[in-house]
Amino acid sequence: MLYPTSLLRWLQRKRYQYEVTFSLYMLTSTEKFILNSLLFLLLSLFIIAASLYLPEHIAFMANRMFYYFSGDSSHFTSQAAPKHEFATAAVTQLLSNNEALRGGPAAGHGHEL
Repeated sequence: MLYPTSLLRWLQRKRYQYEVTFSLYMLTSTEKFILNSLLFLLLSLFIIAASLYLPEHIAFMANRMFYYFSGDSSHFTSQAAPKHEFATAAVTQLLSNNEALRGGPAAGHGHEL
């Protein structure tokens, strides 16, 4: 029977500290409800945004830091690799199309792209 009472006292003390710290004790109950609702909404949005975007941002920053320290770009995440391969294939395709339109490398002005 001692444990619930001490827990209840601790919760009451934390609630009192919260009200005194943010001067909520001088507001009416409606004003407290509005202020607490806004605080809860903003805190919820912040937690949701952090849980959605922070892991990806930390991975990006870790990859960037690894690149700055080692200079090796082969250890980037698997999400960046298909983009790089696609870009390389697209450039190769454009160059081959350009050569085909010009009649091949021998038909040009003596230099290749």
